[in-house]
Amino acid sequence: MEAIRAWVTEHKLTSIGALWASGMGASLAYPRTGPPLKPSLRLIHARMHSQALTLAVLSGAAIHHYYEKHAKEQENASPK
Repeated sequence: MEAIRAWVTEHKLTSIGALWASGMGASLAYPRTGPPLKPSLRLIHARMHSQALTLAVLSGAAIHHYYEKHAKEQENASPK
């Protein structure tokens, strides 16, 4: 797990792009119930789903970065 975390930390944009692309693929491949949609409309919906997923991941990464930085500052400030 640490190896994956280190790779994602080093390759942030690649991992976010891969997540966006997999979100697009999953949203396009997921069969929907109801009336069939035109391909252009399915593509628009897939893009919106992928963008929402990407924003959620970016928010999580920002929170993680904040807490990681805050923890390092506390470590450096504590008396030894």
